[in-house]
Amino acid sequence: MPTVGVKRDLLFNALGRTYTDEEFDELCFEFGLELDEITSEKEIISKEQGDSKASGASDVILYKIDVPANRYDLLCLEGLVRGLQVFKNKLEAPRYRRVRPVSGDPQRLIITKETAAVRPYAVAAVLRNITFTQERYDSFIELQEKLHQNICRKRSLVAIGTHDLDTLSGPFTYTAKPPGDISFKPLNQTKEYTATQLMSLYKTDSHLRHYLHIIEDKPVYPIIYDSNGIVLSMPPIINGDHSKITLKTKNVFIECTATDLTKAKIVLDMMVTMFSEYCSQPFTVEEAEVVYPDGKTCMYPELAYRKEKLSSDFINRKVGINESTENIAQLLTRMCLLSQATGVADEIEVEIPPTRSDVIHACDIMEDAAMAYGFNNITRTTPRTYTVANQFPLNKLTELLRQDVAAAGFTEALNFALCSQEDIADKLGKTISETRAARISNPKTAEFQVARTTLLPGLLKTIAANRKMPLPLKLFEISDVVLKDETKDVGARNSRRFCAVYYNKSPGFEVIHGLLDRTMQLLEVKSARGEGYHIQAADDSTFFPGRCAEIFVRGKSVGRLGVLHPDVINRFELTMPCSALEMDIEPLLGHTAEIPLTHDVPMQEVIKHQFPTQDDSRQSRLSLPTSTKTVFGDMSTRAALGALNDFLADRSYMEGFAASRADASVFDAIPSPPPPTFCHLQRWYNHIRSFQTERARLPSAKSEFVLPAATNGSSDDDVDLFGSDDEAEGAEASRLREQRLAAYAAKKSKKPALVAKSSILFDVKPWDDETDMAKMEECVRGVGMDGLLWGQSKLVPVGYGIKKLQIGCVVEDDKVGTDLLEEAITAFEEYVQSVDVAAFNKI
Repeated sequence: MPTVGVKRDLLFNALGRTYTDEEFDELCFEFGLELDEITSEKEIISKEQGDSKASGASDVILYKIDVPANRYDLLCLEGLVRGLQVFKNKLEAPRYRRVRPVSGDPQRLIITKETAAVRPYAVAAVLRNITFTQERYDSFIELQEKLHQNICRKRSLVAIGTHDLDTLSGPFTYTAKPPGDISFKPLNQTKEYTATQLMSLYKTDSHLRHYLHIIEDKPVYPIIYDSNGIVLSMPPIINGDHSKITLKTKNVFIECTATDLTKAKIVLDMMVTMFSEYCSQPFTVEEAEVVYPDGKTCMYPELAYRKEKLSSDFINRKVGINESTENIAQLLTRMCLLSQATGVADEIEVEIPPTRSDVIHACDIMEDAAMAYGFNNITRTTPRTYTVANQFPLNKLTELLRQDVAAAGFTEALNFALCSQEDIADKLGKTISETRAARISNPKTAEFQVARTTLLPGLLKTIAANRKMPLPLKLFEISDVVLKDETKDVGARNSRRFCAVYYNKSPGFEVIHGLLDRTMQLLEVKSARGEGYHIQAADDSTFFPGRCAEIFVRGKSVGRLGVLHPDVINRFELTMPCSALEMDIEPLLGHTAEIPLTHDVPMQEVIKHQFPTQDDSRQSRLSLPTSTKTVFGDMSTRAALGALNDFLADRSYMEGFAASRADASVFDAIPSPPPPTFCHLQRWYNHIRSFQTERARLPSAKSEFVLPAATNGSSDDDVDLFGSDDEAEGAEASRLREQRLAAYAAKKSKKPALVAKSSILFDVKPWDDETDMAKMEECVRGVGMDGLLWGQSKLVPVGYGIKKLQIGCVVEDDKVGTDLLEEAITAFEEYVQSVDVAAFNKI
C-alpha cells in the first residue's frame, strides 16, 4: 500500500478541526485508511542517517497514512482532505468541469508518427490562473512522484510533465529523434547537453538513473518542442529548465506521454482534479487538443462521469446488513459516489466521478457502502454455509516425508527458490537450454537469475558452507522447482521434488539407495516392475559414468540417484565423494497435485441424471414411512430438536467425519426444517439435504439413532386406557437412549489425550580438558523434571584435548522447555561452561 506523508497541523487546518492521535486513527479506520506512523522529518533522518545528519531538520509532526493502492485520489493532501470532508458530511463532492479557453483556440499537442517506436500516446490539459503557495507546490510535485511510482509503474507506462505555459508558445510537437540530434538544458542544469550526454550524466544520479533503461536502448528518444523549438521535456527522463514551474507560475501546461492510453487518461484526470481547486474558477480545467499521426483529434482531459445501477438487496446481502434503499444511497454519497433511489423497486443509481477510477464493478460499490456503514457496526452472525476443510494432499505427503526422512538421520535444509544459471547448468555439466529454466528478466544479482529446476545445487552449496562439520553430512530438502510448460496459462509449472545427499570419505551409494527403499516402503510402493518401483542404469552428465540409475514408479520415470561426477564436486568446491537422490513426489499421489478449485458439470451429465428438484425431494421424503422417535426424543417436539442441536454443536455428522445413512435416517425423522434458533441443527440439516440424490451411496450406519415406528392398523377400540403398554414402550426407549449416551460418554472418557513430545540433543561444553566429564554427566542426568527422560550420551572431541558432552532427552512440550533445561544445566558452574541445542525434533 502506498504511504502518504502529510504535516499534521496543515492537515488539521484543512479539515477545520483538531484531532487527538487516537481520534484521527479511528477516523482513518472508518474511512478505510490506516495511520501507519506518527513521526517527524528529523526523526526520519535520524533513523536513516544518524543524529548528526538530523541536526538541522524540521520537528514538524508528520502523519504517515497507508492508502489503498488503487485510490489514486487519496495520494495527496488535497484529495485526502476532500474525501474526509465529504465522508463527514461537511462538504458536498465537487463537480469537475472541462472548459474552453476564454479567448482563442485551445492549446494543441501534435503527435508525429516517429513516436510509435517508443511512447505512442500523449494527453494534455491546462490549469488556468492557479495560485501556488509553498505547501501547494510541494504537494503538486509529490503527487507526481506518487503517481509515477504507483499507476505509472516507475514511468514505464506513463510519464508526467508540468510546465509554465507563460514561458512557452503553442502548438506543441511530440516527436522522436536519434539521441545525437537532441540538445537542450535539462532541469536544474546550467548548460545544454545532448541526449547521449544526459544518459551518461544521470547514470550516477540516485533518482533518475532508475528510469534510464526505459529508452536508452531505443534508436530514437521521445521529445516535446514548442512552436519556437524550445524543449519542454524528454520523457520519461527529465523536463527542460526553460519551462520549469515556480511559486509565481499562474498557468500550468500538463502533458502525459504513455505506452498505455487508459493509464494516461487516469493520471491526467488525477492531476487536474486534485489541483483545480486552486484555480480562479475552482474545479474547472481548460481543455487541450491532441492530434494523432492519422489526423484524428481528441480533447483532453475527459473528466468523464458514468452511471451504474444496482439493487439495495445486493448490497444488503453481500455486506450482511438490512438498510433501506435511501439509507444505502446516502452511505454511497458519503464515499464521493453521488447516489439516489430511482423509485423502481430497490434500484439505486450511482454516479462515478473521474476521481474514482478504482470503481470497475458492482462489488467495488458494495465495498464502499460497507465502509461507510462501518465494519464494526456489522452484526456478527453464524455463517450459513458449511464446508469441511482438508489439508492439501501434496503438502500433507510432504510433511509426512519430512518427519520420516529426518528420523532416518538426515538433516533438512531450506534453500532459495532462485539461483544462478551456472548453478543449474554449468556446474552440473549441462547446458542452460536443456534445463527448461524460467529466467528472471531483470535480475538484481548474478545469484538470482533463474528459478531453480533442481534441488541438488542448493544442497551442495549448503555442504560447501559447512565443510568443517563432522562427517558424514546427510542433508535433504523437499520443495518446489519451476519448469517451463507450454500447456500452462503462465508458461511454467511447479513440481514438488525430494532431494537427498550423502557426503563422506566414501561415496555411500548404499545409504542413498537405502533411503530410496525406505521412502518407497513408507509410501507403500512395492519393489516390482509394473505397479511398483524399480531402478535401471542411466547416463547423466551430473553423475559418475556407470554409477547412475533412473527411478521408475508404475512405469514412469520420476528421478535419478547415483554418485556425483568428480567435476561436479570440484565445481562446488567440495573435496569428498558424494551420492545424491532426486525424485518427483507428485506421481506418488496417484493424480496431479494441481486440483482445480471448481468443477463444471457437463451438460450431458445434467441431462443423464435428471437431478430432482426440491419439490421432488420433499415428496420422496413424505412417502417414506419414517418414525419421528429418536434417541433424542420425538423430533416433532422442540425439546428433542434442542437435544439434537446440542449434540451437533461440536460435530459435523452423526457418526465419524463423513455423511452416512445415520445422518439420512435422522434427517428423515425430522418432519419439517428446523427453526433458525437451532443454528447447529439447521447447519447440519441444510448440509445433509444436499445428499438427497446420493443417499443410496452413503456408507451404512454403525448405530441406530431412530427408534422403530408404532404398529399401523390400531384403532381407538384397541387402546387399553388402563394398560401399561405405552408406558413400557416409553420406558424402553428412554432406557435405550440413556444406555447409548452413557456408552458414548464412557468411550469418550477412555480415549487417551495426545501428548506433544520433542526430542532434544544438547551440547554441554566444559571449561577445559581437566574437567571431570563423568561427574559433569552425572550432574546433567541429575536434573529431574516431570515429563523429562534422559537418553544416550557420548563425548565428542572439540580440540586441544577438550571434549564436549552430547546428550539427548525426550520431553513433554507442555511440561518442559529448552530454556528451563538450559538454565538447570548451566547451574553446575563448576563443570559447565555453556549449553547449546544441537538438534530439536518434534515426535
